[in-house]
Amino acid sequence: MEVCIIGVWGTGGVGKTTLVKNLNNELLKNVPSSKLSFGVVIWVTVPKPPIDVRKIQEQIASRLNLKVDKEGSVESIAGKICERLKEEKSFLLILDDVWETIDLDDVGVPQLSVRRKIIITCRSLEVCRQMRTNREMNIFTLEEGESLQLFVKNAGDVANLEYIQTLAMDIARECGGLPLAITVIGSSMRGKTRVELWQDALDSLTRSKPHSKVVEDKVYGVIKWSYDSLESRDIQNCFLYCSLYPAAIPIDDLIHCWWAEGILSEHDTYEQAYNRGITLVESLKDACLLEADKMEDEDCVKMHDMVRDVARWIPSTSGDEDTYVFQAGIGLTEISRITISTSVKRISFVSNKIECLPDCFTKCPKTTSLLLQDNHHLMKIPREFFLAFPALRVLNLSGTGIRELPSSINSLSQLRALILQSCHWLNHLPTVANLHNLQVLDCEFTGIRCLPQGMENLTNLRLLNISGSCLGATSFDEISSLHNLTHLSIRVDSSSCLNGDYTWTWMTRLKGFLIKVGETPIYVPYKKSIRAINVAGCEIFSNGELSGMLQFASDLYLDKCMGLRKLIAYNAFNGLKLLDIKGCSCSFGPVEGGSGQFDPLPNLEHLVLRFVENLKSVSDFGQYLGLRFSKLRQLDIDICESLTCLFNDGGSCSVPKHLEDITIRCCTDLVDLFVQCSSSDQATLINSEIPRVRKLKLAYLPGLGGTLGEPQSMWEHLEELMVIGCYGLRKLPLSIQTSKNIKIIEGESFWWSELEWDDDNFKSNLECCYKNRYSY
Repeated sequence: MEVCIIGVWGTGGVGKTTLVKNLNNELLKNVPSSKLSFGVVIWVTVPKPPIDVRKIQEQIASRLNLKVDKEGSVESIAGKICERLKEEKSFLLILDDVWETIDLDDVGVPQLSVRRKIIITCRSLEVCRQMRTNREMNIFTLEEGESLQLFVKNAGDVANLEYIQTLAMDIARECGGLPLAITVIGSSMRGKTRVELWQDALDSLTRSKPHSKVVEDKVYGVIKWSYDSLESRDIQNCFLYCSLYPAAIPIDDLIHCWWAEGILSEHDTYEQAYNRGITLVESLKDACLLEADKMEDEDCVKMHDMVRDVARWIPSTSGDEDTYVFQAGIGLTEISRITISTSVKRISFVSNKIECLPDCFTKCPKTTSLLLQDNHHLMKIPREFFLAFPALRVLNLSGTGIRELPSSINSLSQLRALILQSCHWLNHLPTVANLHNLQVLDCEFTGIRCLPQGMENLTNLRLLNISGSCLGATSFDEISSLHNLTHLSIRVDSSSCLNGDYTWTWMTRLKGFLIKVGETPIYVPYKKSIRAINVAGCEIFSNGELSGMLQFASDLYLDKCMGLRKLIAYNAFNGLKLLDIKGCSCSFGPVEGGSGQFDPLPNLEHLVLRFVENLKSVSDFGQYLGLRFSKLRQLDIDICESLTCLFNDGGSCSVPKHLEDITIRCCTDLVDLFVQCSSSDQATLINSEIPRVRKLKLAYLPGLGGTLGEPQSMWEHLEELMVIGCYGLRKLPLSIQTSKNIKIIEGESFWWSELEWDDDNFKSNLECCYKNRYSY
């Protein structure tokens, strides 16, 4: 694709302008032989919003030595600029510091081409999109070593003095790799030999306060521009809330807090609020005010250290410095000596070493958020502690060592979100009868074995996650009475509590759920749109115990469960799209009465088979359960040692025509993929509609030999191929004609070097797609 507009984006002060200015200066040397030379290079510093097209035109006209009537209309000046630029065979227009969309036609920029290009710098990926950039370049912060080097360059030799060197390193680290901050703060310390001055500068930065007017104007002010340019007060509040966290921020927790705080209040349903929350997170990421992060299986975001400092400083610019208490991640062991204003709205003691809370805490009548998560040494909360927070909307105690919650929690009548994730020692909750406004109750990975008293009063509850320990049989009766509940994650102790005659119609209200039965080793992360049932170690299918729930499920996970045919073959589960079976042992022999007249899983899209004994083919599995695989798109098979082929000539179970993604691992007897397994020496091709396989991953299949079978048209849509430990596979299922879509081929170098090729040119063509992949 022709690249005409390039977007260079990143957080304020990261070095976008410096990078592009260096390019501008190089091009102005105008070496005719250079491939990068242009007829004219035009630099425009774009005025801050609202866009003033005339000022942009003035800079372009000046660079082109074009005389224009300053009193003339924007349209007439645009016409003259356009005609002048058309005289150039090539030009580069650099638009620095773009904050919102600029209409290039209004400016007078003619049709772009290979030799007529534009580079824009901006802080937001969204601006790049609106300007229809063909290529985006995200500029990242410096590594620690580079940061220190740049700091010393600006601070001078004083930074290397023995008694200052450690302080210089700490100050450079506080700048978080942001070149602007490093340069300005380093320059401000140049020539200062008194250690007290360095200690004061470090202390100011640690407390998120600029230590000089220069730093405030040139660093904090630059980043605050991004905050001021956010589209609404809501998203600004969301940004400021993020500063309460010292490190990774779980996105789900963040959205729950925003919603509970009323920032997303216009969205009544949980689903609407969550979607809006995701939109705001993405907007903050696009504006370089948040960064993507990952913490185990959880989607997170994080704030750049300097951006967080600015976020914590911003309230002080409007006289609201007392509204936030941020004492997170600094190793606190107790908080009784911390001075807290009665006007404080949000308190964060996240990720400390707090062991106890004071019996008598300062009254905080306006506090709406109290974040105490990740204080692992906190074992007990004083009996009347929560009485100090009558207006509390958000309480997060996740990752603490608490054994119980005091009864005073029931006084928090304004509470919207109670987050208790990973409180492993917490075995029960006190009565919650007065928490009428509670919307989110998250007790994942706790020891709670029964629902608290007063659950029936939680009439505003939208999300309940209590999937740590197994609950008793009566739990579903209590949950079914929560008429506004739309998202549920729960674990029940065994199949005995699932009465086949139970009425499950209340589940129609649920937009998402994860119901675990037994101690399930298959980990299924709870996502808001999932509708999953996860069952382990049960023979539960003879009396239709699960059938009622399954009518509402999209995903079914079974581990070491018996009676598979009784569950599936005689029912119709039209909503089920994923079936994941692990540790199943069946005969998979001929079934009396054939495969039935209907497909019990007509919309199945994803099939996972792991440790399934006696299974010789997926076709046998389908015939055993009466499945047609008419919509199957993804197939994953792992350690099925009896498997000899995927699909054989099974009538109704021929190769699924929509199959796109195949992964097979550790199936030692597998010989073929899409062929009939017969006793004859030559395998016969299945007579069926040919699928369009796009992804194929094969690992540790010692019996798979030769090629992957014919016809080659089966593989002409292949985009990704991975082959590990399949040394019998000596030839790719591709040709020059059928390899046009291939993007990546992964495999061991030994295997790649030993492949057989019909044409040496063909191998040369694919070399650019090959990537060495070590065994795992």
